[in-house]
Amino acid sequence: MSQARIPAVFMRGGTSRAIFFRNSDLPTDPAARDRLFLAALGGPDPYGRQLDGLGGGSSSTSKIAIIGPGTEPGVDVNFTFAQVDVGSPRVDYKGNCGNISSAVGPYAIEEGLARGPSVTIFNTNTKKRILALVPMDGDQPATRGNFELPGVPGHGARIALDFQDPGGAVTGRLLPTGTPRDRLDVPGLGPIDASLIDATNPMVFVRAADLGLTGVESPEALDRDRELAGRIEAIRAAGAVAMGIAPSIVAATERSPAVPKVAMVAPPRDYRDIAGSPIRADEVDLTVLVVSMGKIHRAVALTAAMCLAVAARVPGSIPAEAAAGLAPGADVRIGHPSGVLPLAATVVDGRAENVRVYRTARRLMEGFVRVPAEVLTDPNALADRVGGVARTVAE
Repeated sequence: MSQARIPAVFMRGGTSRAIFFRNSDLPTDPAARDRLFLAALGGPDPYGRQLDGLGGGSSSTSKIAIIGPGTEPGVDVNFTFAQVDVGSPRVDYKGNCGNISSAVGPYAIEEGLARGPSVTIFNTNTKKRILALVPMDGDQPATRGNFELPGVPGHGARIALDFQDPGGAVTGRLLPTGTPRDRLDVPGLGPIDASLIDATNPMVFVRAADLGLTGVESPEALDRDRELAGRIEAIRAAGAVAMGIAPSIVAATERSPAVPKVAMVAPPRDYRDIAGSPIRADEVDLTVLVVSMGKIHRAVALTAAMCLAVAARVPGSIPAEAAAGLAPGADVRIGHPSGVLPLAATVVDGRAENVRVYRTARRLMEGFVRVPAEVLTDPNALADRVGGVARTVAE
């Protein structure tokens, strides 16, 4: 059986990886495009390993970036993010990925779409602008530097990302329900306090203690607790409905598995990260466990961290409650399973003005992605992987 080949670049951005495609190299039919993404990453894979593609078996390594010339005034490139489910034939476009956003600037410079060090990006998922400040080595992005990013081994060149006017990225409002704290009635669980906040991506924030957790548990151990996973998904779906992202619990589960995400937050405490290094309570302002596509993130999804930093500046929210000692104007120091992440967030009169974060990124491989040729033409090309006709949820 012949294979199609599509020009692509494989990149790490922050603590995630993605296949980068030029928009002009992709099928115009959305369903064919989604089948291409699934096949390129090796999904859907009921074994959860994505061995037949470039995915790594987790939400952090099952991502796609689509890049094209900027179509807005003052914009260098357009960027569309796609989250590809590992185990089912679903591709979600409802939100952005901050980690992969950090690789867009270097990619654009290397591909001749922009000149560094400043690259203005328009994210089509959220209709928001991102200013990337990319350190340069001559006329190419630098990769060597002294910046250490928790969750990534070694050091690299620090990329600054300014997410401008991040509030209401998906729902149109920083507080989609109009209040910093809601009481969700969760089927099978009952009422639970939650803060539903939309900044760079919508999030459902709950107290870790309300789920019987401290907020510093091992992600690997929590992933084995299927009962807990079911409760978290029920909370996520209820939050999606309350935020207006999905019309029903069923739709939230089937059509928008990546947005919103759930974050379980707790006040500062001593703990050890997944590398065994000690983190002191006085080094963080709050701790968090983020759930992405049903799994506990080994670090913290960057858009989740940005939303959390904004939420910690919203009086009355659950994150603000957890970070009760947060000083005005200071960075929000987020304790997560891989270490500590500081972010700067500015909220004035209920409006999120900006969030600045720092990341590293690197081109890993370039060339062509190979997929079975029928993936581009046959709607049933991936059916044998799921025992039925493959479906996607592109909208």
